[in-house]
Amino acid sequence: MTHYDLAIIGSGSGNTLISPEWDDRTVVLVEGGTFGGTCLNVGCIPTKMYVYPAELASAPTASARLGVDLSFEGVRWTDIRDRIFTRIDAIAGGGRTYRADELQNVTLIEEYVRLTGERSFETASGETVTADQLVIATGSRAILPDIPGISLPQVHTSDTVMRLDELPKRLLIIGGGYVAAEFAHVFSSFGTEVTVAVRSGGMLRHLDDTVSEAFTQQAQQQWDLRLLTDVTSLAATADGSVTARLNGPDGVVELEADVVLVAVGRTPNTDTLGAAEVGLDLHDDGRLVVDDYQRVLRNGEPVDGLWSLGDVSSDYQLKHVANHEAKIVAHNLLHPGSLRASDHRFVPAAVFSHPQVASVGMTEEEALTHADATGTTIVTAVQHYGSTAYGWAMEDTTGFAKIIADQSTGRILGAHVLGHEASMIIQPVIQAMSFGLDAKTMARGQYWIHPALTEVIENALLSLKTE
Repeated sequence: MTHYDLAIIGSGSGNTLISPEWDDRTVVLVEGGTFGGTCLNVGCIPTKMYVYPAELASAPTASARLGVDLSFEGVRWTDIRDRIFTRIDAIAGGGRTYRADELQNVTLIEEYVRLTGERSFETASGETVTADQLVIATGSRAILPDIPGISLPQVHTSDTVMRLDELPKRLLIIGGGYVAAEFAHVFSSFGTEVTVAVRSGGMLRHLDDTVSEAFTQQAQQQWDLRLLTDVTSLAATADGSVTARLNGPDGVVELEADVVLVAVGRTPNTDTLGAAEVGLDLHDDGRLVVDDYQRVLRNGEPVDGLWSLGDVSSDYQLKHVANHEAKIVAHNLLHPGSLRASDHRFVPAAVFSHPQVASVGMTEEEALTHADATGTTIVTAVQHYGSTAYGWAMEDTTGFAKIIADQSTGRILGAHVLGHEASMIIQPVIQAMSFGLDAKTMARGQYWIHPALTEVIENALLSLKTE
């Protein structure tokens, strides 16, 4: 048995907890998979490194109507792939070397582990480890639905699809969330025939209805979108492709694909950790239950010295949330007498597809429920990109910003943007919500650069009929 002052399970955002304040104490970092976690290796960073060349590849489609003739001659898939992962793998390898070989007080265990108690675990090789404080940051993994053929080598998740040896001619994506939307954009821009099978009646259903409906309409123009459709089986064919059986509004049909991407969601890695077996509280979806200070709960009470952060306990599944929670845990580990709480009030998110989507705060449906519960009234404003000078110059007919506010106070409750660089356009609203600026103050209390596209936010704020 080996005892440490601090044990961290997971090398994603959990890796950032090892600060100079721990130099005179013993720390063990556990990583059974690839060092660096989901975001670095298989998540936000490599996917966005694919999105940018996808934007370049799709430029000819948009430029022609503006009088600029461009041509798309194809992509060098392996060049794109190798450029991305040469950089990613070097960063992951460098981080591993630093933790494993260069810090005398840090031990790196490269095995999967299972909890044996509130602050103890056993490695796959049988070593028992205990710690004064333990942080669980094991993240989540892609869900594989229970359908025949799901284990075929042609079937991938976001973990593996970016490292394909060649660009597929035909890709079937199962799912309609942000992973499906982003990879549909990437592969279709590169020239792949993309079919997206969605069980529900639209894509990005977790977002505001106005956004989901508009995105779904644009998705139908870009990809072979099959709504209200289940994939019931996958079967390998003699030429190495896959035959998928799809059950949709028109009955059962067969579809040929070279690669299948499963993007139906993610599940927290609590089952492989044995969290339930040691009595830790879990949400219905398997996430660890934590309090505002990121302390893990057992029977509704915080466990002394046990913390969690990121996807294994958060329902946001966003790197910027995991990083925020890591900062909170880092402080609380060292300052038990002055704990800080995580701030999850205004968490933004973006989908880097085509069009891009960004959101923060309540959807209109959530705001209406809030208004009914509090006896207040909400107001909404939708401003189209094309109503601004820059949007007019782009001849944009689809982008818009939607802002929701409390009518009496002008407090901004939510914002949703669909269109060019939505993830940046929405940032002023995130700032306003975070620092308590009401809609009128936000709109009138500063200059807005003309004719920048951010005027779509200014005009939406001005259009809100607040008191």
